[in-house]
Amino acid sequence: MDYKVYFNNYNKSIYDLLNTVNSSHIEETVNLIKNCINQNGKVYITGNGGSASIASHVSVDFAKVSRIPSATFNNSNLVTCFANDYGYENWVTESIKSYCTNKDLHILISSSGKSKNIVNAASYCKENNIKLITFSGFEVNNPLSKLGNVNFHINSCNYNFIEMSHHIILLSIVDVFIK
Repeated sequence: MDYKVYFNNYNKSIYDLLNTVNSSHIEETVNLIKNCINQNGKVYITGNGGSASIASHVSVDFAKVSRIPSATFNNSNLVTCFANDYGYENWVTESIKSYCTNKDLHILISSSGKSKNIVNAASYCKENNIKLITFSGFEVNNPLSKLGNVNFHINSCNYNFIEMSHHIILLSIVDVFIK
């Protein structure tokens, strides 16, 4: 295998996916975050697995570098307590009920757009007027992709391409606030 060719093709694949992102979604997201800040709200970011890692990284950067109040629910005590008491498919929704208000903004990440706990939380946000930004991939019309005020979709079936694209988009938004 020619690893230089492999790596160049890998990078190009992610570059091509990022170039399909609707740039108006970036502007809408920035405006939602500004409104959240103006209302003294907090930005919450949640995902599963690799998306939980993205949520943690971006949340810390929002708080530390951009000075935007931000948090994630990636606390093993919280996850296991709420999953045990309410079921895994409901732990994110119950966390939102316990921690969030209508002043807050939630960013939910699911590569497939079908993770029950994330989709249920998105439905709760929509029903309760909590501003929501979603990140998904795979099928264009996945359940999550229809629930946010802004819905980012990465048109790929490769988890790593989707997750890397989500991460880059979110960090680019952090950088908007640094400038």
